[in-house]
Amino acid sequence: DARLKGTVYRIRGSVPTSNYLQLPRTGTQSLGLTGRYLYLLFRPMSRKHFVVHLDVATEENQVVRISFSTLFKEFKSTATWLQFPFLCGAAEGSALDGAARRGEECACRRYSHLKSVKLCSNLLVKNLCTSDLVFDPGVTFSEARQADLACCGVAPMPREMAFPVPKGEKWHDLYDYIRFPSEGCKLPYDSIQKSCLGPAAVSEDPIRQLPQPVTLTKAVRDRLSLIHQITSPKAVSTLWRR
Repeated sequence: DARLKGTVYRIRGSVPTSNYLQLPRTGTQSLGLTGRYLYLLFRPMSRKHFVVHLDVATEENQVVRISFSTLFKEFKSTATWLQFPFLCGAAEGSALDGAARRGEECACRRYSHLKSVKLCSNLLVKNLCTSDLVFDPGVTFSEARQADLACCGVAPMPREMAFPVPKGEKWHDLYDYIRFPSEGCKLPYDSIQKSCLGPAAVSEDPIRQLPQPVTLTKAVRDRLSLIHQITSPKAVSTLWRR
């Protein structure tokens, strides 16, 4: 891709189960990635659905599949599979009941490592990685050093994961940064979608961009605790637009 100045993998086909890129290639191998956060740089193809499967191993050596897709209409779960809808538009809230009850089967299991990733049509993928750091794509390396964000576990996006930003433009005007779970005002934990607050612009003090504590009801706190257990490490996706 000339604009991104790097290799982009195009995965397309009418049947997602038959058109995919799997890492590693065989089920007997394992990525063995232990980072708390997963970063995926991708762009859905226009007017087409896509599916992403993340197979994570628990400390009990059981594999749980976490999937997100534009094909899913609602959150569903079994003892070994969690399915999250992916909504490309801005968040408009989500159902705050039912998902916690349906996810109780997986709540008692603790994450060990990421075993494999399966990227199914239709999407373009630039890169993916795991890390214990929170990467903020809107912060430059010089801004991060100035604000000493490393002490807070926050870092600018690594160069091999970064998207180009022309001089005079802002990262968040060109790309979408979607975090899950979100810090959005309606906490859409049963779906993956852009925060209703929208991306924050980088100010003179980047450390002020960090999530601020909020007061939650007991029901939301219980739900958040459950979803964090189920989905740790958190899947963090970054989209680029045309």
